Amino acid sequence: MTTTGRRALLVAGASAAAAALTGCTSEEAGPRRPSAAEEAAAREAERVARAEAALRRRAVTASRTLLARYDAALAAHPALHARVAPLRASAAAHATALGERDRPTAGTDTPPPGSTPGTGAASASPEAGTGPAGKAVPSDPGAALRELAAAARAASDAYTAELLAAPPEYARLLASVAAAGAAHAYLLTEGARA
Repeated sequence: MTTTGRRALLVAGASAAAAALTGCTSEEAGPRRPSAAEEAAAREAERVARAEAALRRRAVTASRTLLARYDAALAAHPALHARVAPLRASAAAHATALGERDRPTAGTDTPPPGSTPGTGAASASPEAGTGPAGKAVPSDPGAALRELAAAARAASDAYTAELLAAPPEYARLLASVAAAGAAHAYLLTEGARA
């Protein structure tokens, strides 16, 4: 090959490379459209996030319902404070752990010693001795404890029902809170007999 032939070949190669680079840079000047796979992955991630948010809302709703039952029982039966208040404080901590961060502190903390029990969420009830949705607390302390134990079991069952749909870390938390709820139900009823 002669020098002129080599130069012509090099010039032709350089021109082709320049044309290819120019074509690449002109395509990148505009916004890049995501591929169908990227769009599908984004839709799936959004669906999973919505499902997890709904699951967390259901868990917090179960916690709020249980806390309201504890508050109503304490308001209706102040003599049960020593027995019920520690369990209520534990349920309030569970509600916080499950994602309830926007609720006022007064409704989630144990009342200070010497204060009137049940001054949290139950104080918003239309009358003392009523719980969520105006449901009356039984006038008999034993019946009130049995009803509170049933509410703790119902919350525990609600947490357990969500385990399969929950992401791993949240599922572990739900399982722990569900076990604690079952223990609360025991302590409120059977534990008193032991």
